Amino acid sequence: MDVVTFGESMVLFDPDSTGPLRYVQNFNKSIAGAESNVAIALARLGHKVGWFSKLGNDEFGRYIQSIIRGEGVDVSNVILDTEKSTGILFKERFMHSNPNVYYYRRDSAASTLKAEEIDASYIKNAKILHITGITPALSSSCRETVFKAIEIAKKNNVLVSFDPNIRLKLWSESEAIPVLLEIAKKADILFPGIEEGEMLLGLNTPEEISKKFMDMGCRIVAVKLGKKGCYISNKEEAYYVSGYTIENPQDTVGAGDGFAAGFLSGLLRKLSLKECAQYANGVGAMAILVKGDMEGYPDFEQLMAYIGKKKIIER
Repeated sequence: MDVVTFGESMVLFDPDSTGPLRYVQNFNKSIAGAESNVAIALARLGHKVGWFSKLGNDEFGRYIQSIIRGEGVDVSNVILDTEKSTGILFKERFMHSNPNVYYYRRDSAASTLKAEEIDASYIKNAKILHITGITPALSSSCRETVFKAIEIAKKNNVLVSFDPNIRLKLWSESEAIPVLLEIAKKADILFPGIEEGEMLLGLNTPEEISKKFMDMGCRIVAVKLGKKGCYISNKEEAYYVSGYTIENPQDTVGAGDGFAAGFLSGLLRKLSLKECAQYANGVGAMAILVKGDMEGYPDFEQLMAYIGKKKIIER
């Protein structure tokens, strides 16, 4: 396995019209989840990926499992819970703004994931373990599960990739910061957004944020800068890598997950730091061309054409 990741995925209801939800009559159903987004994006790029979680043993849980499996991701370690239900979220759209998101995930099946339910061999046999800051926010047992997974990875020379993905609807800033910093200290590859770096460290430039995280032990830090691209660094080199101009963005949700997947894909292909960043910026940009959290992620040929590495023949 190239990458293993885990966390909650939910059924997403996306309105087919703009305005307050109380006036919306129809919704499109799909799935949402930061970790499954990364898994799907990596699978489309040609990598062997595993994702695990707990889902309700209900129609929504079976739907999520089916969709992720259908994208080529291994879901053999997913647990179906007969007592808890699958989480749900709704988007609320207004013109020219990011969607509002409403979660119905309290006491969901995924929030009851326990450390003892991890199959250690599943992580041991991966090259990279990818985690996000959403999972430890779900419950104390999920928090313990994250640290147990990291411990298994570290003992078996599996690289730890971490996207802080701060969600203040799930926990307070005072709760989140110490936990996320503790995880960051154990990470090999870190994907903070510029605002997340400011919140976690009190620093406001990509250079300062990267240096501080590397001083804490990270090997590679890729600071996401939105449409400007990213600032990437390791102990030997550092670069700003420009992003891609999107004239008519459809949906920004999932762009950061696509960025992480693109970067990890470059690392797995043993590319240079700059090339990894180009992949990351490319997948992140393509994600927002399409409505939906994961629908816009490209396959490898599409990504190469988008970032100018290959010509595409349309006719």
